[in-house]
Amino acid sequence: MTAVERHQVALYLGALLAGALIGLLAPGADGVFEALIYPVLGALLYATFLQVPFTALRAAFADRRFLLAALTLNFVVVPPVAFALAQLAPGNTAVELGVLMVLLTPCIDYVIVFTRLAGGSDRRLLAAAPLLMLAQMALLPAYLWLFLGSELADIVEPGPFLEAFALLIALPLALAWATEALTDRAHAAARLKATVDRLPVALMALTLLVVVASQFPRVRDDIGEIAGVIWLYVAFLVVMGLIGWVLARAWRLEPDAARALVFTGATRNSLVVLPLALALGDEYALTAAVIVTQTLVEVLGMVAYVRAVPRLVPA
Repeated sequence: MTAVERHQVALYLGALLAGALIGLLAPGADGVFEALIYPVLGALLYATFLQVPFTALRAAFADRRFLLAALTLNFVVVPPVAFALAQLAPGNTAVELGVLMVLLTPCIDYVIVFTRLAGGSDRRLLAAAPLLMLAQMALLPAYLWLFLGSELADIVEPGPFLEAFALLIALPLALAWATEALTDRAHAAARLKATVDRLPVALMALTLLVVVASQFPRVRDDIGEIAGVIWLYVAFLVVMGLIGWVLARAWRLEPDAARALVFTGATRNSLVVLPLALALGDEYALTAAVIVTQTLVEVLGMVAYVRAVPRLVPA
């Protein structure tokens, strides 16, 4: 593990604070930072997807018990928990939508690092990552329609939403898949992958800074509503930690697999759904802010998880 990975929580918090200060002290610069969002997010998501072994999908089926437990936890258990918490969100539909979007999507990147720090099976999570990613892309629209119904049609304008999906999710995903497929056959692809593999933490910190600096001037008057979702995210971490532990015992998973299951149920894919939130327009700026807030709560929560999970699931 690199020094950057060991100190990633401090880097993320520093980036969030720097972005907030820029937005507070130089609100007129929001346009500059907004222009940087798509390039920076695209680079981050390419680096993120490049860590997911899509060309080794068959490996995900090696441990079917863990895979079924992870899919059940994330796509059967989490949705009703997310829906219940979203009903308690303060403010308007923009806040509820942000809570739902972020809580319905399981993390597939830095969860692997934190799982390793806690002595969990990062290998199992790495193998399951492709299926978790594909499943959430397929199921997120269905769950949003189920929970929001006709409101969703009024919120989402197909044009910008599809553009964001194509440019910031589908394109980086396709490029990562192609790079990975060529790694064993092309020296240039192997060198590119090796270089990009060292960048995700730095790119995520940069993304947080850019997004917060661009959005803060728009939501500074709504800080109360944004702060009101913090306890929901804390509750999610606590509830899902306990549910993950119970499910791991029910499935009789080995300790390292049980720890991995607890982590995958608690960590969310905030920066993958962020582009979709940003495509909703200015009237839903709160949605993006609510999603970024989840990142702040989660990175702090992971510090506690790394210490608590080994005690909850002793080796």
